[in-house]
Amino acid sequence: MVATSTNDLKKGMTLDLPEGLFQVVDFQHVKPGKGPAFVRTTLRNVRTGNVLDKTFRADERVERANVDKRDMQYLYRDAGDYVFMDNGTYEQIHVGPATLGNAVNYIVDGSSMTLQFCKDEIVGTDLPAAVELTVIDTEPGIQGDRVSGARKPATLETGLVVQVPLFVEKGERIKVDTRSAEYLTRA
Repeated sequence: MVATSTNDLKKGMTLDLPEGLFQVVDFQHVKPGKGPAFVRTTLRNVRTGNVLDKTFRADERVERANVDKRDMQYLYRDAGDYVFMDNGTYEQIHVGPATLGNAVNYIVDGSSMTLQFCKDEIVGTDLPAAVELTVIDTEPGIQGDRVSGARKPATLETGLVVQVPLFVEKGERIKVDTRSAEYLTRA
């Protein structure tokens, strides 16, 4: 573990606090007119997903967790678990859907993603900014129904439901933003 100053915190950094492993969601350096400076943070518990607001003194030392990132390829589902293969060692690991969080909405056969490990435990995932998915169910677009900006729900191959423009049809491939789960464009 490496100690780092609270003045050097960045979004996405993982900290090893006495309460457990936490990822920095947001932080703000505050210098009041009277009194010492401090850092106000919003932290997310890596294991439970709970959010914690915590205030540190400026230049306080905190333990930074050693996070190892590994490129993995999704292979298949096995009894509810997702099976990934390490691209470097070809080792296969089983990962539960709770561990992956909302990343399960963007995983299709053969897709690649980066898993973050801390002491052989998965603590997070790095997804690409956008993924291509196939529309498996949506209402047909009606001829002449061309209201500007009108949207309809579409179910994608992973089960995710997104709002798409009226011209998108069943069977088409679309790009979806993984940060906001919004339609971007046709693929």
